[in-house]
Amino acid sequence: MIKYLPSHEYVRVDGNYGYIGISPYAAKQLGNIVYVDMPEVDDEVEAGEDFGAIESVKAASDLFAPVSGTVVEVNEKLADNPGLVGQDPMENWIIKVEMSNPGDLEKLLTPEQYEELCANEEH
Repeated sequence: MIKYLPSHEYVRVDGNYGYIGISPYAAKQLGNIVYVDMPEVDDEVEAGEDFGAIESVKAASDLFAPVSGTVVEVNEKLADNPGLVGQDPMENWIIKVEMSNPGDLEKLLTPEQYEELCANEEH
């Protein structure tokens, strides 16, 4: 299951874990990604709060957590090659969290709702 924040972050749920990254739409808007600021393993993230930032040649944006939990892994590949996020954002997640409140998922957008949001932003 994948759910989205209106700010274009996704969480891909696998059991009690969530892989958090940016959507393909966001990656396309950002363009050439040059830096990803990530939290440390064991840091706590709160749903709706920022956990890092992403920078491209065009813009810098805060990254917001779709769910609350404890960071269990960061995508180390992005430290040396942040552009991977732009190439395949769904495969190149930013952080993996152990979710502390699965109820957070109910507040997020479904893929259909998110697609509609993106369509509306383009007009």
